Amino acid sequence: MAGVFEVEVDGVEHDHGLEQHNEPNQFDVSKLSPEEKWRMEHARMHAKHKGHEAMHAEMVLILIVTLVVAQLVLVQWKQRHPKSYNLVTLFQMWVVPLYFTTKLHWWRFLTTWFIFSVITAYISFRATRKPLACTTPRLVYKWFLLLYKISYAIGIFGYSVVMFTLFGINLIFRIKPEDAMDFGVSLLFYGLYYGVLGRDFAEMCADFMASTIGYYSASGMPTKHLSDNICAVCGQPILVDVSEEGIIENTYRLSCNHVFHEFCIRGWCIVGKKQMCPYCKEKVDLKRMFSNPWERPHVMYGQLLDWLRYLVAWQPVIIGFVQGINYILGLE
Repeated sequence: MAGVFEVEVDGVEHDHGLEQHNEPNQFDVSKLSPEEKWRMEHARMHAKHKGHEAMHAEMVLILIVTLVVAQLVLVQWKQRHPKSYNLVTLFQMWVVPLYFTTKLHWWRFLTTWFIFSVITAYISFRATRKPLACTTPRLVYKWFLLLYKISYAIGIFGYSVVMFTLFGINLIFRIKPEDAMDFGVSLLFYGLYYGVLGRDFAEMCADFMASTIGYYSASGMPTKHLSDNICAVCGQPILVDVSEEGIIENTYRLSCNHVFHEFCIRGWCIVGKKQMCPYCKEKVDLKRMFSNPWERPHVMYGQLLDWLRYLVAWQPVIIGFVQGINYILGLE
């Protein structure tokens, strides 16, 4: 049975219920277009909240104060207890989007989330085993480096689609603006989300593996002596000279003269957010290390992911806290 909308005429509200009548002010909601239905709901919301300006101002004030206080608390927590902060943030990054996408029935995201979780769980399991298998470090770094590159490419492509849609290029291919924008925003979300989550898991695995191997320690001197032909990240021999061109990967020499496999040092510096030598802790000169100028934006992209971590992991929690305060105070 089709629903009927309530109409207000001359300040008097007429409730027509769900039954069909022949009054002139009645019309069938089911015959409206989606845009007309949205406008009607928008008008109803304005009518419902009319005259509540003081209440709305109080709600905005609560939101601003809560955001400022939450930011201060998070900054102090990160400075005083970085390990617990990073662990909780990683859990938030992993669970919060899952809750919303399950609620909204976004099955494509849930499928990719499940595949990512299974593979990353296996990789993390391998990285935390003692004794560490000799093939594990390269497996871990190559997986997270691959994930980083895929997320980077998807994010850039999604951003390009959004920009092309804003400039109307989608009309050349006869694609509706709303469809093109939805596609671009979805790709941008996938790229940023898995980029942030992959970097956090890589950080955790990098610290654990490096301390297990024994060349790197969070504080103090290295626990082992590093030979000239050994990579300090994976502990495996260097087979390709720095001056030679490798078939699969090259060999890099840092400004401190320590040499590493290409995949290992890239994963350590970019994916694992380690801007220092794994052995002597000297700051890594990325400009000297990456001679190809097209590779440097990856570092800037990594910094962008750090900025978005707060938005994805903590913003929904803060908004939910604000809604709880409004509910307790009876604000609507």
